[in-house]
Amino acid sequence: MNRIESKGRSPFYPDQPVPVELFRGRTSQIEHILQRGAGQVAAGKPVTMFVEGEYGIGKSSIAAFVQWKAEQEEYGLHGIYAPLGGAKSLDDVAESILMATVRSGAFHPGRGEAIRNWFARFVGQQQLFGLSVNLAALKLEAPTLKSAGSLLQFLQETIVRLKETGVRGIFLILDEINGITGDPHFAHFLKGIVDSNALLRPPVPLLLMLCGVEERRRELVRAHELVGRIFDIVTVHRMTEEEMRDFYTKSFAAAGIGVAPRALEIMTEHAAGFPKIMHLIGNAAYWLDRDSLIDEEDALDAVLEAAADVGRRYVDHQVYDALRSADYRSILGKIALMRPDMMSFQKTVVAEGLTETQKRKLNNFLQKMKRLNVIRSGDVQGEWVFNSRMVRLYIWLASIRKQKAKD
Repeated sequence: MNRIESKGRSPFYPDQPVPVELFRGRTSQIEHILQRGAGQVAAGKPVTMFVEGEYGIGKSSIAAFVQWKAEQEEYGLHGIYAPLGGAKSLDDVAESILMATVRSGAFHPGRGEAIRNWFARFVGQQQLFGLSVNLAALKLEAPTLKSAGSLLQFLQETIVRLKETGVRGIFLILDEINGITGDPHFAHFLKGIVDSNALLRPPVPLLLMLCGVEERRRELVRAHELVGRIFDIVTVHRMTEEEMRDFYTKSFAAAGIGVAPRALEIMTEHAAGFPKIMHLIGNAAYWLDRDSLIDEEDALDAVLEAAADVGRRYVDHQVYDALRSADYRSILGKIALMRPDMMSFQKTVVAEGLTETQKRKLNNFLQKMKRLNVIRSGDVQGEWVFNSRMVRLYIWLASIRKQKAKD
Protein backbone atom coordinates (compact mmCIF):
# COMPACT_ATOMS: atom_id res chain seq x y z
CA MET A 1 0.00 0.00 0.00
CA ASN A 2 1.35 3.41 -0.94
CA ARG A 3 1.92 5.81 1.90
CA ILE A 4 -0.43 8.80 1.81
CA GLU A 5 1.62 11.98 2.02
CA SER A 6 0.39 14.52 4.56
CA LYS A 7 -0.36 17.96 3.12
CA GLY A 8 -0.24 19.68 6.49
CA ARG A 9 -2.67 22.35 7.63
CA SER A 10 -5.04 23.89 5.10
CA PRO A 11 -5.00 27.71 5.29
CA PHE A 12 -8.71 27.85 4.41
CA TYR A 13 -11.65 27.80 6.81
CA PRO A 14 -14.99 27.38 5.00
CA ASP A 15 -16.77 26.08 8.12
CA GLN A 16 -15.69 28.49 10.85
CA PRO A 17 -14.38 32.00 11.53
CA VAL A 18 -10.83 32.50 10.26
CA PRO A 19 -8.11 32.26 12.96
CA VAL A 20 -6.88 35.74 13.82
CA GLU A 21 -3.34 35.02 12.61
CA LEU A 22 -4.64 34.16 9.12
CA PHE A 23 -7.15 37.00 8.73
CA ARG A 24 -6.81 39.05 5.54
CA GLY A 25 -8.32 42.33 4.25
CA ARG A 26 -11.24 44.40 5.56
CA THR A 27 -8.97 47.32 6.44
CA SER A 28 -11.64 50.05 6.46
CA GLN A 29 -14.07 48.11 8.66
CA ILE A 30 -11.31 47.11 11.07
CA GLU A 31 -10.05 50.68 11.40
CA HIS A 32 -13.60 51.93 11.96
CA ILE A 33 -14.27 49.43 14.76
CA LEU A 34 -10.92 49.94 16.45
CA GLN A 35 -10.91 53.74 16.24
CA ARG A 36 -14.56 54.52 16.91
CA GLY A 37 -15.25 51.48 19.05
CA ALA A 38 -12.31 50.01 20.94
CA GLY A 39 -10.43 53.31 21.16
CA GLN A 40 -13.43 55.17 22.59
CA VAL A 41 -14.22 52.43 25.10
CA ALA A 42 -10.58 52.33 26.22
CA ALA A 43 -10.99 56.06 26.93
CA GLY A 44 -14.10 55.37 29.03
CA LYS A 45 -16.93 55.96 26.53
CA PRO A 46 -19.41 53.09 25.92
CA VAL A 47 -20.11 52.22 22.27
CA THR A 48 -22.67 49.90 20.64
CA MET A 49 -22.10 48.55 17.14
CA PHE A 50 -23.91 46.31 14.66
CA VAL A 51 -21.72 44.48 12.14
CA GLU A 52 -24.05 43.92 9.21
CA GLY A 53 -23.77 41.89 6.02
CA GLU A 54 -25.09 38.95 4.08
CA TYR A 55 -24.85 35.35 5.25
CA GLY A 56 -21.29 34.05 4.92
CA ILE A 57 -19.80 37.47 4.17
CA GLY A 58 -17.31 37.19 7.05
CA LYS A 59 -19.00 39.07 9.90
CA SER A 60 -17.95 36.58 12.57
CA SER A 61 -14.36 36.52 11.32
CA ILE A 62 -14.13 40.32 11.41
CA ALA A 63 -15.66 40.42 14.90
CA ALA A 64 -13.25 37.80 16.23
CA PHE A 65 -10.27 39.57 14.68
CA VAL A 66 -11.06 43.05 16.00
CA GLN A 67 -11.85 41.59 19.42
CA TRP A 68 -8.40 40.01 19.45
CA LYS A 69 -6.83 43.32 18.41
CA ALA A 70 -8.79 45.17 21.10
CA GLU A 71 -7.45 42.79 23.74
CA GLN A 72 -3.92 44.02 23.10
CA GLU A 73 -2.20 46.44 25.48
CA GLU A 74 -3.02 49.49 23.34
CA TYR A 75 -6.74 49.13 24.09
CA GLY A 76 -6.83 46.86 27.14
CA LEU A 77 -10.30 45.43 26.50
CA HIS A 78 -11.35 41.99 27.69
CA GLY A 79 -13.10 40.01 24.98
CA ILE A 80 -16.24 37.97 25.64
CA TYR A 81 -17.59 36.21 22.54
CA ALA A 82 -21.14 34.91 23.11
CA PRO A 83 -22.77 32.99 20.23
CA LEU A 84 -26.56 33.00 20.66
CA GLY A 85 -27.33 30.18 18.24
CA GLY A 86 -30.39 28.42 19.60
CA ALA A 87 -31.22 31.23 22.05
CA LYS A 88 -34.98 31.81 22.23
CA SER A 89 -35.32 33.80 25.46
CA LEU A 90 -33.42 36.22 27.70
CA ASP A 91 -32.62 33.28 29.97
CA ASP A 92 -30.80 31.68 27.04
CA VAL A 93 -28.99 34.94 26.26
CA ALA A 94 -27.87 35.33 29.87
CA GLU A 95 -26.64 31.74 29.96
CA SER A 96 -24.62 32.24 26.76
CA ILE A 97 -23.00 35.42 28.11
CA LEU A 98 -22.09 33.77 31.40
CA MET A 99 -20.69 30.70 29.65
CA ALA A 100 -18.67 32.92 27.28
CA THR A 101 -17.27 34.86 30.25
CA VAL A 102 -16.22 31.67 32.03
CA ARG A 103 -14.39 30.55 28.87
CA SER A 104 -12.82 33.96 28.10
CA GLY A 105 -9.17 34.93 28.45
CA ALA A 106 -7.74 32.38 26.03
CA PHE A 107 -5.20 34.82 24.56
CA HIS A 108 -4.03 36.07 27.97
CA PRO A 109 -3.01 33.41 30.52
CA GLY A 110 -3.17 35.88 33.40
CA ARG A 111 -6.73 36.87 32.58
CA GLY A 112 -7.73 33.27 32.00
CA GLU A 113 -6.40 32.25 35.40
CA ALA A 114 -8.19 35.15 37.13
CA ILE A 115 -11.45 34.17 35.41
CA ARG A 116 -11.08 30.51 36.45
CA ASN A 117 -10.38 31.50 40.03
CA TRP A 118 -13.44 33.77 40.09
CA PHE A 119 -15.71 31.12 38.63
CA ALA A 120 -14.23 28.16 40.46
CA ARG A 121 -17.77 27.08 41.38
CA PHE A 122 -18.48 26.51 37.68
CA VAL A 123 -15.13 25.17 36.54
CA GLY A 124 -14.03 21.59 37.10
CA GLN A 125 -10.71 20.01 36.23
CA GLN A 126 -9.08 21.62 33.22
CA GLN A 127 -9.29 19.34 30.19
CA LEU A 128 -7.08 18.96 27.13
CA PHE A 129 -9.49 20.84 24.86
CA GLY A 130 -10.79 23.45 27.29
CA LEU A 131 -12.63 23.66 30.57
CA SER A 132 -14.96 21.21 32.22
CA VAL A 133 -17.95 23.36 33.16
CA ASN A 134 -20.64 22.53 35.69
CA LEU A 135 -23.60 23.34 33.44
CA ALA A 136 -26.22 22.74 36.13
CA ALA A 137 -24.65 25.34 38.44
CA LEU A 138 -24.18 27.78 35.57
CA LYS A 139 -27.83 27.46 34.49
CA LEU A 140 -28.99 28.27 38.00
CA GLU A 141 -27.01 31.51 38.19
CA ALA A 142 -27.37 32.72 34.59
CA PRO A 143 -30.90 34.21 34.96
CA THR A 144 -29.50 36.83 37.33
CA LEU A 145 -27.89 38.48 34.28
CA LYS A 146 -31.03 38.86 32.16
CA SER A 147 -31.74 42.42 33.28
CA ALA A 148 -29.73 45.33 31.93
CA GLY A 149 -28.73 46.58 35.35
CA SER A 150 -27.51 43.24 36.64
CA LEU A 151 -25.53 42.54 33.45
CA LEU A 152 -23.80 45.93 33.69
CA GLN A 153 -22.96 45.26 37.33
CA PHE A 154 -21.54 41.87 36.35
CA LEU A 155 -19.41 43.37 33.58
CA GLN A 156 -18.12 46.09 35.90
CA GLU A 157 -17.11 43.43 38.41
CA THR A 158 -15.33 41.56 35.62
CA ILE A 159 -13.24 44.67 34.91
CA VAL A 160 -12.39 45.08 38.60
CA ARG A 161 -11.28 41.46 38.95
CA LEU A 162 -9.10 41.73 35.83
CA LYS A 163 -7.73 45.20 36.49
CA GLU A 164 -4.32 43.90 37.57
CA THR A 165 -3.95 42.24 34.15
CA GLY A 166 -4.33 45.58 32.36
CA VAL A 167 -8.05 45.40 31.52
CA ARG A 168 -9.74 48.78 31.08
CA GLY A 169 -13.04 47.73 29.52
CA ILE A 170 -15.17 44.93 28.06
CA PHE A 171 -15.72 43.94 24.42
CA LEU A 172 -18.89 41.83 24.37
CA ILE A 173 -19.90 40.25 21.04
CA LEU A 174 -23.35 38.75 20.56
CA ASP A 175 -23.27 36.60 17.41
CA GLU A 176 -25.66 34.14 15.73
CA ILE A 177 -28.66 36.24 16.75
CA ASN A 178 -31.22 34.92 14.24
CA GLY A 179 -33.39 33.11 16.77
CA ILE A 180 -33.73 35.94 19.30
CA THR A 181 -34.15 39.22 17.37
CA GLY A 182 -37.88 38.66 16.93
CA ASP A 183 -38.41 38.69 20.71
CA PRO A 184 -39.33 42.23 21.87
CA HIS A 185 -37.78 41.45 25.26
CA PHE A 186 -34.38 41.15 23.61
CA ALA A 187 -34.72 44.52 21.87
CA HIS A 188 -35.73 46.18 25.15
CA PHE A 189 -32.85 44.39 26.89
CA LEU A 190 -30.33 45.91 24.45
CA LYS A 191 -31.82 49.39 24.71
CA GLY A 192 -31.88 49.02 28.49
CA ILE A 193 -28.17 48.22 28.59
CA VAL A 194 -27.32 51.38 26.65
CA ASP A 195 -29.72 53.64 28.54
CA SER A 196 -28.84 52.31 32.00
CA ASN A 197 -25.13 52.60 31.28
CA ALA A 198 -25.55 56.20 30.14
CA LEU A 199 -26.91 57.07 33.60
CA LEU A 200 -24.02 55.48 35.51
CA ARG A 201 -21.19 57.68 36.74
CA PRO A 202 -18.80 56.61 35.47
CA PRO A 203 -20.38 54.32 32.88
CA VAL A 204 -19.12 50.79 32.34
CA PRO A 205 -16.54 50.98 29.51
CA LEU A 206 -18.35 48.53 27.24
CA LEU A 207 -18.09 47.87 23.51
CA LEU A 208 -21.28 45.93 22.77
CA MET A 209 -21.29 44.43 19.29
CA LEU A 210 -24.00 42.45 17.50
CA CYS A 211 -23.39 40.57 14.25
CA GLY A 212 -26.21 39.79 11.82
CA VAL A 213 -27.85 40.36 8.47
CA GLU A 214 -29.70 43.59 7.81
CA GLU A 215 -33.08 41.92 8.32
CA ARG A 216 -32.17 40.94 11.90
CA ARG A 217 -31.38 44.58 12.74
CA ARG A 218 -34.64 45.70 11.15
CA GLU A 219 -36.44 43.01 13.14
CA LEU A 220 -35.02 44.51 16.34
CA VAL A 221 -36.22 47.94 15.28
CA ARG A 222 -39.71 46.60 14.55
CA ALA A 223 -39.78 45.07 18.02
CA HIS A 224 -38.66 48.34 19.66
CA GLU A 225 -38.28 51.35 17.37
CA LEU A 226 -35.85 53.25 19.60
CA VAL A 227 -33.28 50.44 19.50
CA GLY A 228 -32.39 51.56 15.98
CA ARG A 229 -30.71 54.66 17.42
CA ILE A 230 -28.17 52.84 19.58
CA PHE A 231 -26.11 51.23 16.80
CA ASP A 232 -23.08 52.43 14.92
CA ILE A 233 -23.66 50.25 11.83
CA VAL A 234 -20.59 48.70 10.22
CA THR A 235 -21.53 47.24 6.83
CA VAL A 236 -19.44 44.36 5.47
CA HIS A 237 -19.44 44.32 1.67
CA ARG A 238 -17.99 41.83 -0.78
CA MET A 239 -14.20 41.80 -0.93
CA THR A 240 -12.56 43.73 -3.74
CA GLU A 241 -10.59 42.01 -6.51
CA GLU A 242 -7.36 43.29 -4.99
CA GLU A 243 -8.33 41.88 -1.56
CA MET A 244 -9.21 38.53 -3.11
CA ARG A 245 -5.91 38.31 -4.99
CA ASP A 246 -4.01 39.20 -1.83
CA PHE A 247 -6.01 36.64 0.14
CA TYR A 248 -5.34 33.76 -2.24
CA THR A 249 -1.69 34.64 -2.87
CA LYS A 250 -0.78 34.94 0.81
CA SER A 251 -2.93 32.02 1.97
CA PHE A 252 -1.40 29.59 -0.52
CA ALA A 253 2.08 31.00 0.10
CA ALA A 254 1.67 30.25 3.80
CA ALA A 255 1.24 26.60 2.80
CA GLY A 256 4.21 26.67 0.43
CA ILE A 257 2.02 26.68 -2.70
CA GLY A 258 2.25 29.01 -5.68
CA VAL A 259 -0.64 30.26 -7.82
CA ALA A 260 -0.51 30.68 -11.60
CA PRO A 261 -1.92 34.02 -12.86
CA ARG A 262 -4.76 32.39 -14.80
CA ALA A 263 -5.69 30.22 -11.80
CA LEU A 264 -5.79 33.31 -9.61
CA GLU A 265 -8.06 35.02 -12.14
CA ILE A 266 -10.45 32.03 -12.21
CA MET A 267 -10.73 31.75 -8.43
CA THR A 268 -11.31 35.47 -7.88
CA GLU A 269 -13.85 35.65 -10.69
CA HIS A 270 -15.93 32.78 -9.35
CA ALA A 271 -15.69 33.75 -5.69
CA ALA A 272 -17.19 37.14 -6.61
CA GLY A 273 -15.87 38.74 -3.42
CA PHE A 274 -17.84 36.38 -1.19
CA PRO A 275 -15.55 35.09 1.64
CA LYS A 276 -17.45 31.85 2.24
CA ILE A 277 -17.08 30.93 -1.44
CA MET A 278 -13.45 32.10 -1.42
CA HIS A 279 -12.63 29.66 1.35
CA LEU A 280 -14.59 26.83 -0.24
CA ILE A 281 -12.78 27.28 -3.57
CA GLY A 282 -9.40 27.77 -1.90
CA ASN A 283 -9.83 24.70 0.29
CA ALA A 284 -10.85 22.58 -2.71
CA ALA A 285 -7.83 23.79 -4.69
CA TYR A 286 -5.52 23.10 -1.75
CA TRP A 287 -6.55 19.44 -1.58
CA LEU A 288 -6.62 18.98 -5.37
CA ASP A 289 -3.09 20.33 -5.82
CA ARG A 290 -0.34 17.73 -6.37
CA ASP A 291 2.68 19.81 -7.40
CA SER A 292 2.66 22.86 -5.07
CA LEU A 293 1.33 25.06 -7.88
CA ILE A 294 -2.32 25.92 -8.40
CA ASP A 295 -2.71 25.93 -12.17
CA GLU A 296 -5.72 26.60 -14.39
CA GLU A 297 -6.95 23.01 -14.23
CA ASP A 298 -6.72 22.94 -10.43
CA ALA A 299 -8.67 26.19 -10.22
CA LEU A 300 -11.45 25.08 -12.57
CA ASP A 301 -11.84 21.75 -10.76
CA ALA A 302 -11.88 23.59 -7.43
CA VAL A 303 -14.68 25.87 -8.63
CA LEU A 304 -16.79 22.89 -9.63
CA GLU A 305 -16.12 21.09 -6.36
CA ALA A 306 -17.01 24.23 -4.41
CA ALA A 307 -20.25 24.55 -6.37
CA ALA A 308 -21.25 21.03 -5.42
CA ASP A 309 -20.27 21.68 -1.79
CA VAL A 310 -22.34 24.86 -1.57
CA GLY A 311 -25.28 23.03 -3.08
CA ARG A 312 -25.11 20.16 -0.60
CA ARG A 313 -24.77 22.53 2.33
CA TYR A 314 -27.17 25.34 1.54
CA VAL A 315 -29.17 25.14 -1.64
CA ASP A 316 -30.19 21.74 -2.97
CA HIS A 317 -32.67 20.93 -0.22
CA GLN A 318 -34.06 24.47 -0.35
CA VAL A 319 -34.32 25.11 -4.08
CA TYR A 320 -33.60 22.29 -6.48
CA ASP A 321 -35.44 19.59 -4.55
CA ALA A 322 -38.51 21.84 -4.55
CA LEU A 323 -38.32 22.58 -8.29
CA ARG A 324 -39.25 19.18 -9.71
CA SER A 325 -40.82 20.62 -12.88
CA ALA A 326 -38.52 20.52 -15.91
CA ASP A 327 -39.91 23.87 -17.01
CA TYR A 328 -39.18 25.41 -13.62
CA ARG A 329 -35.59 24.17 -13.80
CA SER A 330 -35.25 25.57 -17.32
CA ILE A 331 -36.41 28.97 -16.08
CA LEU A 332 -33.91 28.77 -13.24
CA GLY A 333 -31.24 27.88 -15.78
CA LYS A 334 -32.01 31.06 -17.70
CA ILE A 335 -31.53 33.11 -14.57
CA ALA A 336 -28.29 31.24 -13.90
CA LEU A 337 -26.75 32.61 -17.11
CA MET A 338 -26.80 36.13 -15.67
CA ARG A 339 -23.73 37.56 -13.94
CA PRO A 340 -23.13 36.20 -10.39
CA ASP A 341 -22.71 39.67 -8.89
CA MET A 342 -26.19 40.70 -10.09
CA MET A 343 -28.54 40.19 -7.17
CA SER A 344 -31.62 41.31 -9.08
CA PHE A 345 -33.26 40.47 -12.41
CA GLN A 346 -36.18 41.63 -14.50
CA LYS A 347 -39.05 39.31 -15.28
CA THR A 348 -39.19 40.56 -18.88
CA VAL A 349 -35.51 39.69 -19.42
CA VAL A 350 -35.99 36.17 -18.07
CA ALA A 351 -39.05 35.68 -20.30
CA GLU A 352 -37.01 36.32 -23.44
CA GLY A 353 -36.11 33.01 -25.02
CA LEU A 354 -38.47 30.89 -22.93
CA THR A 355 -40.95 28.59 -24.66
CA GLU A 356 -44.62 29.56 -24.61
CA THR A 357 -45.28 26.89 -21.98
CA GLN A 358 -42.46 28.19 -19.79
CA LYS A 359 -43.71 31.77 -20.17
CA ARG A 360 -47.12 30.70 -18.88
CA LYS A 361 -45.45 29.12 -15.87
CA LEU A 362 -43.12 32.02 -15.12
CA ASN A 363 -45.42 33.75 -12.62
CA ASN A 364 -45.98 30.53 -10.69
CA PHE A 365 -42.22 29.90 -10.69
CA LEU A 366 -41.49 33.35 -9.24
CA GLN A 367 -44.13 32.94 -6.53
CA LYS A 368 -42.75 29.52 -5.61
CA MET A 369 -39.24 30.91 -5.35
CA LYS A 370 -40.63 33.68 -3.16
CA ARG A 371 -42.31 31.13 -0.85
CA LEU A 372 -39.00 29.28 -0.64
CA ASN A 373 -37.49 32.56 0.63
CA VAL A 374 -35.05 32.60 -2.28
CA ILE A 375 -36.22 35.86 -3.88
CA ARG A 376 -38.35 38.86 -2.99
CA SER A 377 -40.10 41.62 -4.97
CA GLY A 378 -37.85 44.52 -5.93
CA ASP A 379 -38.45 48.25 -5.71
CA VAL A 380 -39.68 48.59 -9.30
CA GLN A 381 -42.37 46.66 -11.11
CA GLY A 382 -41.17 43.37 -12.58
CA GLU A 383 -37.93 43.35 -10.56
CA TRP A 384 -36.97 40.40 -8.35
CA VAL A 385 -34.08 40.29 -5.87
CA PHE A 386 -32.22 37.30 -4.41
CA ASN A 387 -32.33 37.23 -0.60
CA SER A 388 -28.94 35.53 -0.29
CA ARG A 389 -25.84 35.85 -2.41
CA MET A 390 -24.95 32.30 -1.35
CA VAL A 391 -27.97 30.97 -3.25
CA ARG A 392 -27.34 33.30 -6.18
CA LEU A 393 -23.73 32.18 -6.50
CA TYR A 394 -24.56 28.50 -6.30
CA ILE A 395 -27.14 28.75 -9.08
CA TRP A 396 -24.47 30.33 -11.25
CA LEU A 397 -21.75 27.86 -10.23
CA ALA A 398 -24.11 24.92 -10.73
CA SER A 399 -24.81 26.10 -14.27
CA ILE A 400 -21.08 26.07 -15.03
CA ARG A 401 -20.81 22.56 -13.62
CA LYS A 402 -23.70 21.41 -15.78
CA GLN A 403 -22.19 22.96 -18.91
CA LYS A 404 -18.83 21.27 -18.27
CA ALA A 405 -20.56 17.92 -17.80
CA LYS A 406 -22.15 18.33 -21.26
CA ASP A 407 -18.79 19.19 -22.79
